[in-house]
Amino acid sequence: MLTARRARREPEDGQGARVVERADVVVVGGGVVGTSAAFHLARAGLDVVLLERGALGGGSSGKPVGGVRAQFSSEVNIALAARSLRAYARFAAEMGAAAPQGIGFRRTGYLFALRDAEHLPAFTRAVELQRSLGVESRVVDAAETARLGVVVDPAPLVAGVWSPDDGVARPGAVLRAYAAAATALGARVRTGCALEGVDVLPGGRARLRTGAGDVEAAAVVVAAGAWSSSVARVLGADLPVRPVRRQIAFAPAPAGLPVPPEALPFTIDQRSCAYWHGDGDGGLLLGWADPDQAEGEDVTVDDGWHAGLRAALADVAPSLASAPLSRGWAGLYEVTPDRDAALGLLAGGAADHGVRVVAAAGFSGHGFLMAPAAGEVVRDLVLGAPTVVDVTPLDPARLAGAASDVARRTELAIV
Repeated sequence: MLTARRARREPEDGQGARVVERADVVVVGGGVVGTSAAFHLARAGLDVVLLERGALGGGSSGKPVGGVRAQFSSEVNIALAARSLRAYARFAAEMGAAAPQGIGFRRTGYLFALRDAEHLPAFTRAVELQRSLGVESRVVDAAETARLGVVVDPAPLVAGVWSPDDGVARPGAVLRAYAAAATALGARVRTGCALEGVDVLPGGRARLRTGAGDVEAAAVVVAAGAWSSSVARVLGADLPVRPVRRQIAFAPAPAGLPVPPEALPFTIDQRSCAYWHGDGDGGLLLGWADPDQAEGEDVTVDDGWHAGLRAALADVAPSLASAPLSRGWAGLYEVTPDRDAALGLLAGGAADHGVRVVAAAGFSGHGFLMAPAAGEVVRDLVLGAPTVVDVTPLDPARLAGAASDVARRTELAIV
């Protein structure tokens, strides 16, 4: 168990040949989960170094608008998401100067549009579980789904699932706030600093080698998003997190829309996994998870993807299917074989020599919405303390030998 203390930085040989920075814990990854972890660790009194190979938010966390919801089908995901949703609601007030412009948090609500009767029982069971855990969700009929969704056509619908407390916020603003607050607490953020290797030292410590010098610590947090598998491999551990491209596009609001675009709920068509919501700037953000997308790190924008998006929207929201689309952007989801996060202690390599290695990766599109609670859980795991949420079901050990399945259509559903 680590105890809070202040670490040292000193030359390795006393002559300044190579500076070895010492810390209690190193966080690898400068996305929203990594910066949340760095903040919560620093606030607990630990000496923290964060390593980011590029710029903060250079991966998916730098994108403009993200959904935040507590609608899931397992207790652990509901607990992580609901705790994070509460944190986002009070984020600007609690973070103060670290978030001077706020984070764009809006309770637009989250709406699942169901077109297939066979999906309804699973969603109904999920709602019952959510409500038992304090989430204000409910099943609504087709007419109510269309009324809430505004642009949704009721004709093909069976039902909908709605929660008014969910909404959207800006991941980039959250990330910058966490990084600023962590720095104010003494954490050192190193950008352009890729992890190149690890040496295990006596006493349960590891020396992380980078092009900008070495860092020694007793604990390492793997929070590198879609690149977490390679980071874990450097540490001698197996973490089956795979990258898969996901795209979004922007469109103007349809003519005659009876509400401002910002008032539209985050809406997901269960059958196609197409989704849309206000972009916060007077237009719409639209997305679709192509089930035929192969694994890989390619983030080239493919305008041919627009045809699939339009086809997905045609039956459920026809006024959006013909909207003029701007090019948008592509980013990477970090997916695990079962689409649940890997949040817990890793075994193998450095961990087998006493280094505390914590995984916080593989959120499969849900990293931003779970980041506040995930950062708290990481803190507890590093300290060897009881976690604020019981994340036993997310133990990375469950993924050993699991096969990947990036084409699964339910990744944007209530997993």
